[in-house]
Amino acid sequence: MPSIKLLKGNHAAAYACKSARVGMVAAYPITPQSPVVEKISEFVEAGELPGTEFVKVESEQSAIAAVIAASATGSRVFTASSANGLAYMHELLPWAAGTRLPVVLCIASRALAAPWSVWTDHADVFATRDCGWITMFAENNQEIYDTVLTAYRVAEDPNVYLPAFCAYDGYILSHTLMPVQVEDIEKVDQFLPPLKHHINLTDFEHVKGVGPVTLPDPPDRGEYGYAPGYFEFRFSMQRSLEHSLSVIKQAHKEFSEIFGRSYGNGVYKTYKMEDAEVAIFAVMSVAAESRLAVDFLREKGIKVGLVSLKVFRPFPSEDLREIFKDISNVVVFDREIGYGWEGVLSYELKAALYKSSTQPDIKGYIVGLGGRDITYQQIAKGVQTALTMESVNENPIQTDFIGLQLDKLQFLKREGGY
Repeated sequence: MPSIKLLKGNHAAAYACKSARVGMVAAYPITPQSPVVEKISEFVEAGELPGTEFVKVESEQSAIAAVIAASATGSRVFTASSANGLAYMHELLPWAAGTRLPVVLCIASRALAAPWSVWTDHADVFATRDCGWITMFAENNQEIYDTVLTAYRVAEDPNVYLPAFCAYDGYILSHTLMPVQVEDIEKVDQFLPPLKHHINLTDFEHVKGVGPVTLPDPPDRGEYGYAPGYFEFRFSMQRSLEHSLSVIKQAHKEFSEIFGRSYGNGVYKTYKMEDAEVAIFAVMSVAAESRLAVDFLREKGIKVGLVSLKVFRPFPSEDLREIFKDISNVVVFDREIGYGWEGVLSYELKAALYKSSTQPDIKGYIVGLGGRDITYQQIAKGVQTALTMESVNENPIQTDFIGLQLDKLQFLKREGGY
């Protein structure tokens, strides 16, 4: 029978791995992710995950290397990381994607150093955006549990075979207790069948090797035809990533039918968008706080709604063009920054809506870097300021920040900048 447990976000991810009958886990600690793999180690020690191999490694790069190797043997695998630990994995992230391995990795998001901060920030998540991984977000602990299960279902689909991230805010979710429904294992099996991997190096009846070295041009194999070159492999990966949107939507539909919970259409979630004229666009903790800002602004007579993005890669441009087609203004709040330009969500949305028949005015703000608190009042003020700027046709090129305390740091100011 399913049970309601009071779980921290990290432990919700661990319970999802238990429900998914994960076969191999690579563990290396980094704050605020460590409790994910610590809880899984407790399951393994107690015999609650029979057959699961728990591998303690000496670094984050070793962790991702271990799950890549284990996945290539046909095992369902898992690891987790944060911030500079995730950055240390970066060299091998494209290896997992390029080898088409359905690895699932949880990111308890945290600011990248330097300066050092262990608090939440979305820079580590968005720094992985061009590695070929599916990227999903969660706003609460139940959604973490559900998203990990969905990530396996999508990543292991024969039409996808790509690795997937499940990202959630460090501390705000990773260390906060919330009720989570942990599902009956037979019910999970109905949604997530055993992995049938296209690569299985332990299948000695059909011996094969994995040696991802290619040439710029496909070599002629005579009667066997042409072997794909690097270009063709990347083309295939791109098409599979694009196709994964429909797989995500279908998986979400089946998930909601089996478990009775849903998250929008599986790609984005909305709040009070039915009659909205203005929209907030955000992810994770910023989207959660934005719901309060929507209520606050509605009381002031401003018809605001929220679009909370659940899937960042592949970027759902067609879905976003549809949801924003009747919106005059979109205000984007990023908890990271594409340095030298603006917030990543902001410029991704602008690119997605470039071909839209009706293009809303888009204003982006940077908020909450390094874990600084974000309040609904700040978000509401950002929306009001953006509307005022639009009404006087005033939209400065420079990136705007909300929540700075430069008035307390006058010594930072110098001519031409800070």
